[in-house]
Amino acid sequence: MATDMDTLMFALEKYPERVSAIPVERLLMDSARKNAKRPAYVKLAVPDELVKALRGSAERNDMVLLVSVPREIETRANSRIVLPNEVR
Repeated sequence: MATDMDTLMFALEKYPERVSAIPVERLLMDSARKNAKRPAYVKLAVPDELVKALRGSAERNDMVLLVSVPREIETRANSRIVLPNEVR
C-alpha cells in the first residue's frame, strides 16, 4: 500500500496540474501555541469545496496534506546554480 508521501510524489510527477499548493501563511486566520489548557492550533480560511472534501464520506474524499518544505530547499529551488546532486 502506498504511503501518503508515495501518493504525493506520484501526483507531482504524473499529474502536477491537478495538485494545488498554497502556503499556509496565506490562509492563516488565527493561531495559538500550546499551553496547559489546550493544544496548539491554526485556523485556516479555505475554499468551501475543500471543506466539503474533508467532511464528506470517506470513500469520496480527496487527500489533503500539510507539507513542510525546509527554507534551505526553497532557497535552492530559486537558485540559478545547479549542484551536482540536483542533476538528473
